[in-house]
Amino acid sequence: MERQYYLPHSAIEFHFRQSPRDFVVDEIPLYPFSGEGEHLVLHVRKKNLSTWQMVDVFSNRLGIKGRDIGYAGLKDKNAQTKQYISVPRKYEPLLENFEHEGIKILSKTYHNNKIRVGHLKGNRFFIRLKKVTPVAAAKIGEALKMIKLYGMPNYFGFQRFGLDGENYKKGKAILEGSLKERNKKLAQFYVNAYQSYLFNGWLSRRIEISKLVEGFGADELPSILSLPKEECAAMKAQKHPFKLIRGDVMMHYPYGRIFHYVDDAEPERFNARDISVSGLLSGKRATRAESFAGDIEKEYDRIESGIDGARRYGWIFPEEIEGEYKEQEAWYELHFTLPKGCYATVLIEEIAKRTIQTDEYQE
Repeated sequence: MERQYYLPHSAIEFHFRQSPRDFVVDEIPLYPFSGEGEHLVLHVRKKNLSTWQMVDVFSNRLGIKGRDIGYAGLKDKNAQTKQYISVPRKYEPLLENFEHEGIKILSKTYHNNKIRVGHLKGNRFFIRLKKVTPVAAAKIGEALKMIKLYGMPNYFGFQRFGLDGENYKKGKAILEGSLKERNKKLAQFYVNAYQSYLFNGWLSRRIEISKLVEGFGADELPSILSLPKEECAAMKAQKHPFKLIRGDVMMHYPYGRIFHYVDDAEPERFNARDISVSGLLSGKRATRAESFAGDIEKEYDRIESGIDGARRYGWIFPEEIEGEYKEQEAWYELHFTLPKGCYATVLIEEIAKRTIQTDEYQE
């Protein structure tokens, strides 16, 4: 699938390779910890270890099972990452002299409950791009201004699809009954990859439609998009580069209830970041788009049974975006914050206008 990028510039050349020096992630907790309770909360920094590998280290040290250790999200291996984990408080004495070449305990506190997957607000990233020319740096700066102003598409990163990018095909085959996978977790992973593939296809198509709306006149669009003239005129009048379509499933941002776009005021609320558009993770019991937006979504709604569906933000608004060009080193350094479940590499790819391969995990 060829991804559609919304930024108008041409491709930008630079070098990016994930490493602890050039890729730093700092987890932002969903809530403050209480400071009391039966769970010991550790703020840890790790390098060159996946979250699962780090959990194994603590599991072996404490003599407990990995499932007894709580964490909010998976963090990259080839990076320096900070995150919170929880262990039963009774094991605290066994960590008194803890040392590991890839792990450092930064602080300790307590909480009433075990940390669960998804219990994080987001992640703060530092990324260093290399071999950046002054011309490329200027283009990167302009791209960041656009992302600050309008946000960015919330694609699933390539990491969701495996090293060969083919995991979604296995998920499709499992749902069709032509492939059996005994490992239930692996089967779920493949099916989720197929959901993600369909979501990315929908999002790419919607960005393509939005670019057509920007590029053609209101009188030309009905025949190009097969949409009524009134709908094309309404899309053409929208200020945001991602055009909403009647019947879209909207979500309050950054969290909240869902509802359908029927009110003429919704595009302005989207532009103000009060709400955002959502895309379908195809499956049972998920709310579907209606009207014209529903007609487009149906092409990517291919899972009727076997897994629950959901809605996912199709568009997000990164926060605290900062960029600095260091001409002498030919580096461009980025700082930004993303909501949970969003990929830093998608932001880099939007700037570069090409695929960036790393080992980043989905939260």
